[in-house]
Amino acid sequence: MSVMGLDTPAPLIQGAQRAHTNATILCYECGTPIDGTTSAGALCNECIKTTVDISQGIQREATLHTCRDCERWLQPPNQWVTAAPESRELLALCLRKLRGLSKVRITDASFIWTEPHSRRIKVKITLQQEAFEGTILQQTFDVEYIVANNQCPDCAKSFTANTWRAVVQVRQKVPHKRTFLYLEQLILKHSAHKETINIKEAKDGLDFFYSQRNHAEKFVDFLTSVAPVRTKKSQELISMDIHTSSKSYKFTFSVELIPICKDDLVCLPIKLAKQVGNIAPLTLCYRVGTSVNLIDPNTLQTTEISTPIYWRSPFSSIAYVQELVEFIVMDIEPTGVQKGRFFLAEATVARASDLGSNEIAYFTRTHLGGILHPGDSVMGYHLSGTNFNNPQFEALEESNAHASTIPDVILVKKHYERRKKKPRNWRLKRMNKDEGEMLPRKQDKDRMDTDYEMFLRDVEEDQELRSTMALYKAQQAKKNNDQMEGVETASLAETVETEGDGAPKIDMDELLDEFEDLDVDDDQ
Repeated sequence: MSVMGLDTPAPLIQGAQRAHTNATILCYECGTPIDGTTSAGALCNECIKTTVDISQGIQREATLHTCRDCERWLQPPNQWVTAAPESRELLALCLRKLRGLSKVRITDASFIWTEPHSRRIKVKITLQQEAFEGTILQQTFDVEYIVANNQCPDCAKSFTANTWRAVVQVRQKVPHKRTFLYLEQLILKHSAHKETINIKEAKDGLDFFYSQRNHAEKFVDFLTSVAPVRTKKSQELISMDIHTSSKSYKFTFSVELIPICKDDLVCLPIKLAKQVGNIAPLTLCYRVGTSVNLIDPNTLQTTEISTPIYWRSPFSSIAYVQELVEFIVMDIEPTGVQKGRFFLAEATVARASDLGSNEIAYFTRTHLGGILHPGDSVMGYHLSGTNFNNPQFEALEESNAHASTIPDVILVKKHYERRKKKPRNWRLKRMNKDEGEMLPRKQDKDRMDTDYEMFLRDVEEDQELRSTMALYKAQQAKKNNDQMEGVETASLAETVETEGDGAPKIDMDELLDEFEDLDVDDDQ
């Protein structure tokens, strides 16, 4: 019994010692003692890091293709995307270029700064992967990308003749370009021209070329929403595959604007004048939007001529703004009638060229009673003794009911005397246009400069007109204003105003800053 009592505790002590002892083995690389129950592949942690490469099979160099004209990047197989330097989009494009990343887990990726002229992009990538059972390994490595230039198909088409698929021909048969100048500002404000591959000047209008048909249709829809136009569509067969019956067409969209502009003198057909509210046939155009808005200066009655109504019985203006004559207001008396921003008044005026030579004065009614005072200069149409080669006006003169209502003078807008020249505090953007095969003659260029100056004065004088446009601060202009990137450029050489007493000014609160010209400082 005593022997049994002595032998009994021995196995208990031996079991306790075995419970506190771990199975230790040596790393077969460096001989470091490691836990054999948890070690992976009989390697210590340091040897696992040096011997196991989880990035094996992932390339360390790749090539990125970019178009130097539009600065887009090629995303295989044939898609071109826009990505700013060191942006999330460019980082995603770099990671997609590497083969083998789908088998590992990416925990971090960032750009490493390189010289802009080195044509190299470096990316630091951190990976995680299970090296052995129960052992997760993390590794960081660098990938270098070579930036190569490759022209995208869109830019290749823009530099190659006859590669367009659709063209929008915008035309207006008027002797000036004021309507196109206003339409140009609307296009720039809404960026409706961003899909064009070329803009070419043509007689009485502009041609917009597109690489796809739907882009042209989108532009036509925009023109329809901002201007009174009518459109026609035609197509021309380019090629056809007789085996697959596939055909290739070129599409042409003809867009014609109504040949009536702001401040034009319009004589409506007598029948149409009765249909649109029994207005007097002799009217002034005071606004052109999606329809033509007319006013009778004698009664302040207004009417609206929609596009379908106009094209059912088209007519043209009998006098344009180039035919305006300067008058001096001798006396003016308001009648108390007001309609919106128009005030009816009775005025006595005389031609500015007749002052000092004769005493001929004209009595007329005008809608400018709110802004005219005795001694002011005003521009108007002199109808007395003027012959108009217009069938509607001839019918008006032969009418017994309306012949006696034709006034001697119709006043259009107040004239501000501008003497001293100084640069304007604002500017407008312009579109880059191809002048075509024939350059404009000197007299045509002078006429275009005159039209542009008249348009700038209209912008200054008409707050309702400039509210639909984007005006920019002149001090934000840089040295290369005439060579801005993209389709649009800004012109300051032509935006020169002349200062005089009472000349309208544009408030700085109405002007915009250009984002590409702003210097943003995080410390401020």
